[in-house]
Amino acid sequence: MSAVAATLTAVRRNQLASVVRQELRKNFLRWRGWWVYLLAFAPALIVGAHAISHMMGMDNCELDEDTTILAGIVQLYYLRLGIFFGCMGIFTRLIRGDMIERSLHYYLLAPIRREIVVLGKYLAGVSAASFFFGVGVFLSYFLMYIHHDGAGRSFMLSGTGISHLLAYLSVTVLACVGYGALFMLTGLLFRNPIIPAVVVLLWESINALLPSMLKKLSIIFYLLPLCPVEVPADKLSALFAISADPVRTWLAVPGLLIVSSAILTYACVRIRRIEIDYGGE
Repeated sequence: MSAVAATLTAVRRNQLASVVRQELRKNFLRWRGWWVYLLAFAPALIVGAHAISHMMGMDNCELDEDTTILAGIVQLYYLRLGIFFGCMGIFTRLIRGDMIERSLHYYLLAPIRREIVVLGKYLAGVSAASFFFGVGVFLSYFLMYIHHDGAGRSFMLSGTGISHLLAYLSVTVLACVGYGALFMLTGLLFRNPIIPAVVVLLWESINALLPSMLKKLSIIFYLLPLCPVEVPADKLSALFAISADPVRTWLAVPGLLIVSSAILTYACVRIRRIEIDYGGE
């Protein structure tokens, strides 16, 4: 029995790897994903323009000020907008897009478990989203400090600078994991995922205004404590914000992974009951 189980495990592992490769080639290694590149690299272009203006003497900024600006880019743009909309577009299309293109039945008729299809598509989406947005965050980090000459280079190579970079990259991957699982399920449950995506966006956006208990039901609540630099709150938003004890780092990471795994598990259960009806799509 052990030999049979080992053989089945190897077969399913190969099938999973095959689905991941197929999805990467089909969805992310072509120009059809240009909008993902735009969302991922737009801040780097802006930071690059900022660096050029500083080197030309047109803009005077301090290292500490740029550190706060970089924290704002990660927390206000990447976590709340860029990665959110990127994952919404990527993961809702992985299955719903195949239905629209009338190609999902090729997977469902193949001798492969439907759960492996979901997991393969999900891993491909997480890999692609983490890569593109991770590179975007790295370029923003590099361009933000490189124009400060010796001080900037010293900071990037110091323990503090490296810890900031690792924290930003880690929170980027975790955001792709969390939002990816959420929108993977959304694409399975809803024919038009735009409406539930808008609801989720509003919920994540008003997180600071929610009661302490409800704050814990959003992904952004677990991501922000992992960021190494706190962004100063706007006076108006701080007036209406409700304070809550931030989740500890050692609990935020496994908590987010557990929630994402639970959502993905339900997606695997849900796809078992899915029926192909291209006439209704």
